[in-house]
Amino acid sequence: MASAISDIRAGDRLARLWRRSSSFVVGSALVALLVLTALLCGVVSPYGPTEVLPNAILQAPSAAHWFGTDGNGMDVFTRVLYGARYAIAIALPSALVMVAVGVPLGLIAGYYGGVIDEVLTRMLDVLRAFPSIILALAVVSATGQSLVNVVVVIGLIDAPIFARMVRSEVISIRRSDFVASAVVTGNPTWRILFVHLLPNTIKGAAALLPLRMAWALRVSATLAFVGVGIQAPEPEWGALIRQGAEYIISGQHWVAMFPGIALVIAVFGFNLMGDGLQELTDPRLDVKK
Repeated sequence: MASAISDIRAGDRLARLWRRSSSFVVGSALVALLVLTALLCGVVSPYGPTEVLPNAILQAPSAAHWFGTDGNGMDVFTRVLYGARYAIAIALPSALVMVAVGVPLGLIAGYYGGVIDEVLTRMLDVLRAFPSIILALAVVSATGQSLVNVVVVIGLIDAPIFARMVRSEVISIRRSDFVASAVVTGNPTWRILFVHLLPNTIKGAAALLPLRMAWALRVSATLAFVGVGIQAPEPEWGALIRQGAEYIISGQHWVAMFPGIALVIAVFGFNLMGDGLQELTDPRLDVKK
């Protein structure tokens, strides 16, 4: 009986959430599917991610190979599944770098103002002045094509977006009574920034995070496709699309098509989740509804 009541309540909560933001529900489901795929790909996939099958080169999709095989005789279905691990390993750490760098800079610039704000803002403007893809191409080419380099470069390039968002929020509330009270009672600056200001400014950054994770996936795939990012035999989706592009003209479209579909679904999921979070956290949208 208690279990049935609990299920009913969970269903009611899901229905209310769906009414408030169906985008968030659908996006969260797609992201959850991506995470489950990354966790369970070793159990679900019938082959290893770099296992070569000499007698199964460029075979079309079949019962034995659901997504066909590539030019090296590797199972495309298996490699697409393992590509979910790379997607998570790129999107999540990149987002952490964005937040770890951008949020403190935004707090400092917004709180102190004056020369400190001007210097930090101009530095961020310089970084954002370059086209993101071009800047990522240049930096990754110079530093190396490892997963760590790709993650750090993507995170640093996108950090100014979070810095500017947090800065604008801090500027709007730094003269508030609760901040003045914290100063008067002798709180150190770090406590004012991270205990009093941060919780009141992080909501917008949190809603933006899934959108920037989708951007990180797109940039990583672009880098791999042009030969600068993670490369074969690693089963990263951009690298798989690059590998399969040469076979499209000769008719073996499945080599590039299935990694491309997986990338589109993952990016779509993160984007929907981000849009939904903005709907859930923006009080103006609640008023309109």
